[in-house]
Amino acid sequence: MTSSANETSASAEPSGLFKVLAATAAVLLIGLVFGASLWVLTAIVAAAVVVLNQFLAKTWATATIATRVSKNQELHVGESFAVELTIKNTSRIPVVWLLVEDLVPRWTTIHDPPTLEIEGDRVGVMLLWGGQTRKVSYTVRCNRRGYFQIGPTVLETGDVMGLYRRYRVGTQPQYMTVLPKVMTLDGYDIASPRPMGEIRMRDNVFEDPTRLRGIRQWQPGDPMRRVHWSATARTGILHSKVYEPTSIAGATLVLDLHVDTNPSHNEPVRTDLAITAAASIASALMEQSQPFAMVTNGRDAADRIRIDGWKGDHRVREQAKRSAQMTDKNDRLRPVIVDAGRGPAHFQKLRTQLARLERSDGMSLAQLLIEAESRISSETTLLAIFQQPTPETIAMLVSFARRGKAVAAIINTLDTNEYGQAAGPLIAANIPTIHLADDRSIRDVCRASTGSLRSA
Repeated sequence: MTSSANETSASAEPSGLFKVLAATAAVLLIGLVFGASLWVLTAIVAAAVVVLNQFLAKTWATATIATRVSKNQELHVGESFAVELTIKNTSRIPVVWLLVEDLVPRWTTIHDPPTLEIEGDRVGVMLLWGGQTRKVSYTVRCNRRGYFQIGPTVLETGDVMGLYRRYRVGTQPQYMTVLPKVMTLDGYDIASPRPMGEIRMRDNVFEDPTRLRGIRQWQPGDPMRRVHWSATARTGILHSKVYEPTSIAGATLVLDLHVDTNPSHNEPVRTDLAITAAASIASALMEQSQPFAMVTNGRDAADRIRIDGWKGDHRVREQAKRSAQMTDKNDRLRPVIVDAGRGPAHFQKLRTQLARLERSDGMSLAQLLIEAESRISSETTLLAIFQQPTPETIAMLVSFARRGKAVAAIINTLDTNEYGQAAGPLIAANIPTIHLADDRSIRDVCRASTGSLRSA
């Protein structure tokens, strides 16, 4: 409704060309009435200049075409990629001046070091002869993970007298996915309560009857189904089988990315640290052929892509730039879920999803756990990663643990006092807590004791 009203009001107002032609007609009429030939000549020259400048501005705006040579890519943190644009004048009339600007998100350049480090010129002014082609190229270095829109290209031109300006969105943008870092864990010691699996455990909690470790003499209390009859018959003494204790070590990574519990003064460091830890844990589980999944209340950056407005003429430069940029808001309230799976293909899918995550003001972590409870696999440990737990979050995690679910918490904070305050209620409920302080602590992030999990 608002845009339609604006268009109606804009069309109702007389255009600049109409005003100039009306003034020229008035001068011409006065000259004819009073016999002033100089006024008539002035009116004719003014009309010719107006028409010529409008023709040149329109021709130059429509004749220039921008083409993006580079395509969508998937990169790693620290890698660089080249952006190359081709600008061509398709007419025979020279374009006296053309301003070319390839857009990048402003928020990617405000940190130190910047998220995207630009090397080269993405803005240039050029003269194009008839049929001439020019190139604009620069390099982008990716200093942190994320999902970024590069472009489109905004073209600005106009007549030589400055009477008319034309702005166009010249190319389709390209989208870059920068994958989060993956660090090698020194160990993974968080197991689910399922008694049989592929991971050998240090403590004799549950024994897997499919994995025989050895035999020993029968002792009072051993069930008859554990008797090793071949050894008994050979020795004449009862012997019992001894099994290896095993478990499934899979995890469902629950990431809290709500803006209220992930304050802006910690960004982008703490969010990237949590995502790096999640990717490292998933990588360790992949190498052990264990299941892993992810549930988060964050926002998928790919949902913010604006699908229209990339082409067209605009009278205001800022209007052209706004129509070409990604939207800043997303009303999606559904959680982002990657179901449990195994193997490199599933890990790549999860890692790509982690790269695109952003903070959101939708669901809190407690609401997320309620919404996604049916999607959390019973064969995996619920591994929650958060910065500032609310009382509702702690209550939900304790409720999961009391219902027999294996629960562990990774508290993402640098301050040990904040960690102690957040971990206290969870430790009291026999829930393992791990302190995620910095990049170095990621290697030891899952070397927690499973003692509190065994009671489940």
